[in-house]
Parts: sequence; structure tokens; C-alpha cells
Amino acid sequence: MENTALTILGCHSSIPTTKFYPTSQILKIKGYYFLIDCGEGTQVQLRKSKIKFNKIEHIFISHLHGDHFFGLIGLLSTFNLLGREKSVNIYAPKGLKEIIESHFKWSYTKLKYYIIYIELSSDKTEKILDNEKVAIYTIPLKHRIYTNGFLFKEKSNYRKLNMHAIQQIPYINVVDYKNLKIGKDFKTHDGIIIPNSKLTFNPKNTLSYAFCSDTSFYPNIIEQIQFVDLLYHESTFLNIEKIRAINTGHSTAYQAAIIAKEAKVKKLLLGHYSHRFTDIQDFEKEAQEIFNHVEASKSLQTYLL
Repeated sequence: MENTALTILGCHSSIPTTKFYPTSQILKIKGYYFLIDCGEGTQVQLRKSKIKFNKIEHIFISHLHGDHFFGLIGLLSTFNLLGREKSVNIYAPKGLKEIIESHFKWSYTKLKYYIIYIELSSDKTEKILDNEKVAIYTIPLKHRIYTNGFLFKEKSNYRKLNMHAIQQIPYINVVDYKNLKIGKDFKTHDGIIIPNSKLTFNPKNTLSYAFCSDTSFYPNIIEQIQFVDLLYHESTFLNIEKIRAINTGHSTAYQAAIIAKEAKVKKLLLGHYSHRFTDIQDFEKEAQEIFNHVEASKSLQTYLL
């Protein structure tokens, strides 16, 4: 199993350039490759990151401003040209389905695979994916249009078998391993109970990731994202542009740090930088005035949770 990690494909706002790409990232967690937002150039950045397109089965779009989804139709078209057959799940605000289907209608494109749309419209938190490995929730944000962040939470891991201890007990067979992994004690044929703790090791801690882009300073999210291992929070502006941040529905690096500190997250990752600022380290320095465990994200960088 791969390490849980976040790869930043793009972390700037608005206009793509030869050096900077709009928001897009890949979260690798429990064997899944989740694509979060899909700004222009996403598929180019995926190739640079050597991430295989066919590993992506779930796509999450925060809102319908172009710098967060204009790369999606191109990516879906490429899936088709590559002969994809397995379906894709897209979690996005209501309206995206109409946009995509209109494009494929008027370009006379017939997909070889199915797109399953999970349309979002609630202003309250919703659980949008839940299986034996992960649970994913929306994080309602405050922007100029309907916007969600996303909270990804690993499910509890199985306990790890202590094979040295197990091999000392002749009664334990392979068929018993599943019960041991889920924490059950072992009972011998003559009724002796062997505690699970003697036969297994504690599982790895479960990890969590919160993606929050785009949003005004919005303390309402603090309770939901408390104690996450990694928080990505937009920081479009520095505090000298605080009024512009308010007027455009965005946050400053300083405000992102306040959210991180109040939520007691383990690490803060900044992004969605305005092109008004040339040195992204200025964002990191500003946030560090409030919160120590912070890093300014960079395109094509991978961050372990």
C-alpha cells in the first residue's frame, strides 16, 4: 500500500501561465487516486507527475469558477481517446453535468465509458462517499458562488498480525487471521482465551485531509476540520490586500493560519496564490506569524500526510 500523500498539480488562481497552473491536486489514500479540482493544464501536470490516468475513478470539483474545472472536459475527452471503459464518478455542484453533456453533444462525442454525476447543492455538510476504506464529506464554504471543500477520512486499519507469537500457538489457523485483524481475542479448543493484544500489533493511525478552496475567512468550518493531519486552505492574498480578499470572497495567508490554529490541525498547506505576488514564500512567512506548521505549496510537489 502506498503512503497517503497529496500531489499538487496546480496551486495558483485564475489565469494559467507557462509556469503556474490553477488549482488541481491528487490525493493518494488507501489505494485510491482522488482528483480534486481540475483547472486548465491538469492532464499535462498529471503526465509530469507520472500519474496514470486510469487510476482516477473519483473527481471532486469545489465550484464552477473556471480555474477549478476548465481542465475537466479535456481530461474526460482524453480518457475517451485512450479507450477508457471503467466509469468515472464526478462530485460537483449542480450545473456541471449540463456543461459537460452540452459539450459532448455539440462536439458529437460518444463516450466509451459512463460518467456518474453526484450533484451537490446542499449548504450543509453531506457524506458523499463511504466505503470500507474511506469516508468523504463536503465542507460548505463561503465564496461568491456555491462552493464546497472536501474532508477525506481514512477508516480504521486492521490490526497487524504478530506472526512470531501466532506461530507459537498450534491451534491458530489461517482462517482465524481475519478475526484477529479486526481485534477479536482467540479462544483455544480447551476454552483458554488469548488476548488479541498478545497476537497482534496496533494498526497505523488513520489519517485525514481537508481541502478548503475558495473561501472567505469562515470560522464556521473549524469544528468540522479539527485535528486533521493536513489542511489545504486557500490564501489568495497577503494581509495587505485584506479588503480585496473580502470583496472577492477569498482569504489571506494570515486568515488561513488563524483557521489552522483554531482547528488544531497538524499541518497547513497554503495555495491559490494571486499573480499579484511574485514570491510565494511571503505567504508562508505571513502565516507563520500565527501558526508554525505551515508550508507554501508548490506545483508538482508531493506532501506526505
